[in-house]
Amino acid sequence: MNIGLERSFDIRHHELNTHGRLRPVILLAYLQSVASEHATLLGVSVRDLQKRGLTWVLSRLHVRVTCYPRGGDQLVLRSWPVSREGLFTVRDFELLDGKGENIGAASTSWAVLDMTSRRPVKIDENLPEYQLNPQRALDDSFATLPVLENPEIRITMPVLRGDLDMNRHVNNTVYAGWGLEAAPETFAESCLPVEIEIGFRGEAFYGDTIVSLCGAEPGETGSLLHRIEHAVNGRELARLRTRWQSLR
Repeated sequence: MNIGLERSFDIRHHELNTHGRLRPVILLAYLQSVASEHATLLGVSVRDLQKRGLTWVLSRLHVRVTCYPRGGDQLVLRSWPVSREGLFTVRDFELLDGKGENIGAASTSWAVLDMTSRRPVKIDENLPEYQLNPQRALDDSFATLPVLENPEIRITMPVLRGDLDMNRHVNNTVYAGWGLEAAPETFAESCLPVEIEIGFRGEAFYGDTIVSLCGAEPGETGSLLHRIEHAVNGRELARLRTRWQSLR
């Protein structure tokens, strides 16, 4: 039995950033698409869970990219469930180019949420069994991300209808876009985010206004810390850490 899923994507020009490389938010959308398709094959799709008053939410995400695809390139994603224990299940990804060369990896941690209480429930008590592959594509224990103490940039943005997903809250890929939007111009113009870590800590909904804050990670070169918070009450919605490298 094949417990993983492989899908290929042809990179289209409207998916590129100003450097001619695949936009990180589009990459995250591809990861989500593969995870969603595989969950459907395993009988645990969002629609399957919603029939029981449950849904998936992403708790943590860690992506590492050594080479961003360009327009016309092919991106191949392989994904499989690694573990499921307590309130969380881990799913990993390999990123390959059209020649089969490894160009990155990702690891994600998911929870199943009770749609009424908005609280996570135990995975094994609420999902059918499916086979796991303990091999890690990106080894991460998902320790708590550092707190941004001294933000240097602050951007305020509204939550739009187009930011919402099937759960009627802001889709996880949007948080990455919010975080990257606050990166300093010196990073955005000459570098690429080769590593993105996100810890999701709260939900945002249509009509909310959020603040994206960013600052250098103390003692680290090329590393930024981010905080996404609710503009009215200051509630923390997400923490991010991004690592950047000069364009090659």
